[in-house]
Amino acid sequence: MPEITAAGGTLVVITPQVEKLPREGDDQKPLPFTLLRDRGNRVAEQYRLVFRLPDDLRELYLKFGIDLSKANGDDSWTLPMPARFVVDRSGRIRQADVDPDYTRRSEPAKTIEVLGSL
Repeated sequence: MPEITAAGGTLVVITPQVEKLPREGDDQKPLPFTLLRDRGNRVAEQYRLVFRLPDDLRELYLKFGIDLSKANGDDSWTLPMPARFVVDRSGRIRQADVDPDYTRRSEPAKTIEVLGSL
């Protein structure tokens, strides 16, 4: 966060979850970033980042106590792909990082580098 703010940036996190995240406990300080709730994955869908969990994976999630219909407040059983965008002040996307495999993400340093070049 210090590098983002030092470069004049703002971090915004978008999530379909309507329930509080574990990091949002009632007794904690405010989060150091803006958190937007994307009810029904409508924003993610506009960016074509949404995928529907197949029935077998849905059953596995439920066995582990993960109920997306409860967490996300709808019965779509959809999730957004993890994505990171650097958007300049005019609204132009300057860098996008999207991978359907949630385990592969670019290093935050890459985002800071792009942000610093604006």
